[in-house]
Amino acid sequence: MIRRRPGEDTNISFLDVICCGFGAIVLLLVIVQNQAPEVLEAADTAQRSQIRDMQLELFEIRGEIERMQRELISKQEQLGLVQSNVAILRQQQERATQQLADLQAENEATAGPRGEMMLALQELTDEMRRLYADYQKNTNYIGGIPVDSEYIIFIIDTSGSMYTYAWNRMIDEIVGILDIYPSVQGIQIMNDMGQYMFTSFRGQWIPDSPARRDIIISQLQTWQPFSNSSPVEGIQAAIRTFYQPDRQISIYVMGDDYSGQSLTTVLQTVYELNRQNANSEPMVRIHALGFPVLFAVNETVRASRFAALMREMAQQNMGSFVGLNDYR
Repeated sequence: MIRRRPGEDTNISFLDVICCGFGAIVLLLVIVQNQAPEVLEAADTAQRSQIRDMQLELFEIRGEIERMQRELISKQEQLGLVQSNVAILRQQQERATQQLADLQAENEATAGPRGEMMLALQELTDEMRRLYADYQKNTNYIGGIPVDSEYIIFIIDTSGSMYTYAWNRMIDEIVGILDIYPSVQGIQIMNDMGQYMFTSFRGQWIPDSPARRDIIISQLQTWQPFSNSSPVEGIQAAIRTFYQPDRQISIYVMGDDYSGQSLTTVLQTVYELNRQNANSEPMVRIHALGFPVLFAVNETVRASRFAALMREMAQQNMGSFVGLNDYR
């Protein structure tokens, strides 16, 4: 019987481990050395070049950031200067506003003597009155607007046709009329229905001043109460409310349409209401401006009725009628 030596299996296992280890080393060498040294060196050089380019780009970005920071500081300094200048200008504006308010207060305080002086400049001499009467007698037509009124009333047609098409031109004409009168004792604004633009001055005269004239023009921009396209109600309300024997008053009618019926009845009513005084003159002058809005929309009949009515009314009441050839 043959006996085997113990430990033979162990020796074989050790050899297996050693062989596997050498095989792993060989495998690693195959994996790692799959490229030639020249290729590895080229790849390393490319990586270093990319790193250098990225560093240069980073330096450029840092330089751009520093430049933008310097520009920001400069802009902030300029902004501070601008804000300082704005503060100075606001202070100057406040001083100018205060000075203007003081001048207006002083002007109103001296309005009485100044108003009397301007009224004296506007009054007609006896010779001028005689020439004016001769002119009316010879021509039976008043071609100009006499500047002898102390008080002015505007009767404005606030209908849709006027407000939509002729409103800006109407405001320009009002400004022109006010320029004819450097100073008056009172102004009033009513629409053709007799409604007041300034309800706080209902039945009262608006004292005249440059500031109040500016307020009137500004308020006119958006003023549009209801209108029936007939100036008769406004004229009658103005005469009944504001006439006084010792006051020279002129009414200016601004419109484009007459929606009433009989022209003769209207003329007779106004004539009786505005009866003549001892000098055979009507109590209130009535002037009129006609805007040719309805002619542009082929409503010539109504436009012609307004023109005929206001021309005759102005002639009967020592006024002037002006028919504009354009409403724009």
